[in-house]
Amino acid sequence: MSAKRHERTFARRAALQVLYQGEILDESAAAIVADDRYLADDGPLPDYACDLLKLIDEHRSDIDGHLKATSENWTLERMPVVDRSILRLATCEMMYVDDVPLSVSINEAVELAKDFGGEDDSPRFVNGVLGRIATSLEEESNDE
Repeated sequence: MSAKRHERTFARRAALQVLYQGEILDESAAAIVADDRYLADDGPLPDYACDLLKLIDEHRSDIDGHLKATSENWTLERMPVVDRSILRLATCEMMYVDDVPLSVSINEAVELAKDFGGEDDSPRFVNGVLGRIATSLEEESNDE
């Protein structure tokens, strides 16, 4: 179990790098992966990273809708690029990956924000936004 967790942590970091690259180049991360234009410092992109990037590309409007609804006083455009990328990655995982508990997605995102966040308070900001998304997702599943 620990090996799978470590592999997914590595995959999330790799996916974040591609998402960031996509934001800077104003291209979809999926297109960057399809054209093999990502930085491969640590070897090929893990399958889990590719899966997340594909899901983000497919569901971007829903993911961004949740972010807009829960990021109090912040538009997506105002967020630092890396924070926005971390939030999209984690929100995607929370919404579309059933075998990862919400708390794990949040914790992993907070760790990414500690390592790469655009501001000193990035970890706190990411935690707050994702906490509100988790609450709304739990409420939605209870209503079904």
